[in-house]
Amino acid sequence: MQNYFSSMAKPILDNVLTTIHLCRRASIPVFFTRHSHKSPADYAMLGEWWNNNLIYDGTVEAQLMPQIGRLAGVDEVIEKNAYSAFVNTRLNERLVEMGVQEVIVSGVMTNLCCETTAREAFVRGFRVFFSTDATATSDPELHDATLKNLAYGFAYLVDCKRLQAGLFGN
Repeated sequence: MQNYFSSMAKPILDNVLTTIHLCRRASIPVFFTRHSHKSPADYAMLGEWWNNNLIYDGTVEAQLMPQIGRLAGVDEVIEKNAYSAFVNTRLNERLVEMGVQEVIVSGVMTNLCCETTAREAFVRGFRVFFSTDATATSDPELHDATLKNLAYGFAYLVDCKRLQAGLFGN
């Protein structure tokens, strides 16, 4: 939910904020990811794939959207340089240290960072809940394809209404 992605993130912003508030109300830890690159040494395949049109650290595009940034504590932001929030980060260790067994994925892009993080969370043994209305991407067909793939073998699909009912009842 960075400025770089604001055009696709704005339509789901209210649902992402609702997800954050529901989680905090239920005392579920919330982590935010911030994808950026500091030098060509960390571009990996993303540099080749995207012709070095990447999100560079220190730019406005790399900052969390203001509505999200003001909710994120310094210790809650996971700095990453790959699609997965688990690669080259301490996210797994932090979740394990906290005794977390389930994760809820929301944000952008559904078919890249969100899907990769959800799949990797599943492979690492976490029960995964994937938001249908608090994730978005550049193409509705890609969004729907990701939801179908994840529902087939990696994640339970939830929307804000279902999440609220699951956490607090009707």
